[in-house]
Amino acid sequence: MSERVVVTLTLNGGRRTFEVAPGRRLLDLIREDAGLTGTKEGCAAGECGACVVLLDGAPVTSCLVLAASADGHDVVTVEGLQQSGSLHPFQEALVAQGGVQCGFCTPGLAVTGAAALAYGPGTADERARLLAGNLCRCTGYVKVLEALESASGEKADRAST
Repeated sequence: MSERVVVTLTLNGGRRTFEVAPGRRLLDLIREDAGLTGTKEGCAAGECGACVVLLDGAPVTSCLVLAASADGHDVVTVEGLQQSGSLHPFQEALVAQGGVQCGFCTPGLAVTGAAALAYGPGTADERARLLAGNLCRCTGYVKVLEALESASGEKADRAST
């Protein structure tokens, strides 16, 4: 039998322990071992952002992170964004602003947007740059950026067309 690694982490607020192969990715631990399928695999190369989770509050592409390196850390997936049974403010804004279409990129966008809001004060451009690693082929990002502005409490400063 091959060597196994014990990984204990806080996953969406709950302490969890897993035994994994040394080369197992955090994405696979989340989806297969923990059964949380909101986090998607789009490219397996860290290019698309569909697999973004928060690792100690920072957005990371879980397809590029070894599960063993998350040992002792805090991991939040899209399922863990809800607060008191309600959607995260950025998730609510995505829905209200029409920032979701096919939905494949939505979990990664939601997690990254939540991190952008937690990032704190800054310009809309600075927060929007945090979304640069999330590819979305459907929305054109306009509605996603409007949702980010709405959730941050800012009014969109756009010229009328």
